[in-house]
Amino acid sequence: MFKALVITKPEAGYRCDLTELDEAQLPAEGDVTVRIDYSTVNYKDGLALTGKAPVVRSFPMVPGIDFAGTVTHSAHPKWNTGDRVLLNGYGVGEGHWGGLAQMARVKGDWLVALPAGLSARDAMSLGTAGYTAMLCVLALQRHWAAAGTAPGSGEVLVTGAGGGVGGVAISLLAGLGHTVVASTGRPQEADYLKSLGAASVIHRDELNAAGKPLQKERWIGVVDSVGSHTLANACASTRYGGAIAACGLAQGMDLPASVAPFILRGITLYGIDSVMAPMAQREAAWSALDRTLDRAQLAAITQEIGLQDAIAAGADILAGRVRGRLVVNVNA
Repeated sequence: MFKALVITKPEAGYRCDLTELDEAQLPAEGDVTVRIDYSTVNYKDGLALTGKAPVVRSFPMVPGIDFAGTVTHSAHPKWNTGDRVLLNGYGVGEGHWGGLAQMARVKGDWLVALPAGLSARDAMSLGTAGYTAMLCVLALQRHWAAAGTAPGSGEVLVTGAGGGVGGVAISLLAGLGHTVVASTGRPQEADYLKSLGAASVIHRDELNAAGKPLQKERWIGVVDSVGSHTLANACASTRYGGAIAACGLAQGMDLPASVAPFILRGITLYGIDSVMAPMAQREAAWSALDRTLDRAQLAAITQEIGLQDAIAAGADILAGRVRGRLVVNVNA
């Protein structure tokens, strides 16, 4: 028997409960069974836990798009009992039972070997948010390398800075020598964001309303987890030849933008997908996180909770009440 959060949709409405399951109830289509040590709560997990958006595609569902743990059984040629692994995305926690549980059974092709320098807790302190931030940073680095743009040659904007993607992105970019400007709706978090490496902090209101198609050139790069008008304004104020890595939709899925910055300033908009990213990109991102991440800063942005606390945390993260990252000790 093992503990798990289980989402159901009875006639009375959408529910998420902490319950006990038998290992025999795990999905039959997986070929690797994992004893989970840690999971996490991301924005998408918040949507699943609360039912605020139709993220969950079948019921009953164990939510949780991330987990890290140890292989207990494998019919996959790549994995053996005792291997330390992690998983992000692939529809886990949406269409396939996920990581907010003490056990999971998944396809071995979805797993990544846990980097030697990261503990399971470290990996889930990062989770999909940190892994996505790294994908964004790698995309910008490739762009800057091709353009000959050196660190420190201009400002880099990080929107949604108080969230998980934003916090990790600030730490990574500052560590690489970039001048980071953090955008947040919580000005009281300015000291916290500066402790992560932000050179300055602006209020999100500067970006979240309709703006001119072309604005004063400011950013050499942007990491955006907000979308909508914020992303449109970020594009409009990116410097000639600069780039934006877009990975989120906290403000909205729309993009009320103009082609002007693309055809008059030659900017590039990179779409960052963490769910179905090729394995080579996943492994490169996790290897880069292992090499470059400031562990002290990771600890500063992380709060540990138990499995039973994750349901309430889902509502908190949607309401913007969570700073940084939540790591879930599923065995606490």
